[in-house]
Amino acid sequence: MMNNENERDAKVSGLVGSNTNTNTTIVNNNKFPLSFWEVTVASSVVLGFIIGLLGVYLTMPSSDYSFLKLPRSLEDLQILRENLESYTSDYTAQVLVGYCIVYIFMQTFMIPGTVFMSLLAGSLFGVFRGVALVVFTATAGASSCYFLSKMIGRPLVFSLWPDKLNFFQAQVAKRRERLLNYMLFLRLTPTLPNTFINVASPIVDVPYHIFFFGTLIGLIPAAYVTVKAGIALGELQSIGDLYDFNSIATLFLIGIVSITPTLVTKEKSP
Repeated sequence: MMNNENERDAKVSGLVGSNTNTNTTIVNNNKFPLSFWEVTVASSVVLGFIIGLLGVYLTMPSSDYSFLKLPRSLEDLQILRENLESYTSDYTAQVLVGYCIVYIFMQTFMIPGTVFMSLLAGSLFGVFRGVALVVFTATAGASSCYFLSKMIGRPLVFSLWPDKLNFFQAQVAKRRERLLNYMLFLRLTPTLPNTFINVASPIVDVPYHIFFFGTLIGLIPAAYVTVKAGIALGELQSIGDLYDFNSIATLFLIGIVSITPTLVTKEKSP
């Protein structure tokens, strides 16, 4: 009889403990995912970008800059291009610095719209200089996002993409020996969003040199397609016109070639 009572008490205690843990989890999930120190770090980065843009603005001539805004449509982009063309020849350095700051800022804080910035690079600077500029700024912005996430991003990523993070972590663990090939594959194909790759890579222990070279090399084909389209900006009717069947098929083919060594290694392993 005493044994039965003890077992019943143990079960009740277990249920209470389970409920307590559940309540604790709920409370933690409702907390703001970043601490005061983490918000301070992110705010300092934002302030640095603002100071950089202010420096560009102060060295430009007095004029009406109401056209300066992040483009959200092809119409916005065409207006921005028409106004910036007159400044690009006389104030090339300021336009370049301003462009780089805006692009890197958008990449760092996962602000959508970098495809419009890539189109703008092609329209203002041509194919080769435009591709070099886009690859540089995209890699710099992705690197900035990587290190910012490494410092303060873990709670945010866990709260936003728990399932996707588990999948990414498992794939990275399986392909550790050929990780550069896998990162190239991810950059070349839309398997995972680039913004997610930027913030999740340090959390799943992707080394920075692998992340850097995978980003630098993997972004070149897509950057070329987008920048080249920017030269004929007036002919674009929608963003969907950027990637025709041949462009998408080519990117996937390059992606498959890049990941083939990881598949061969996996088959040979016992």
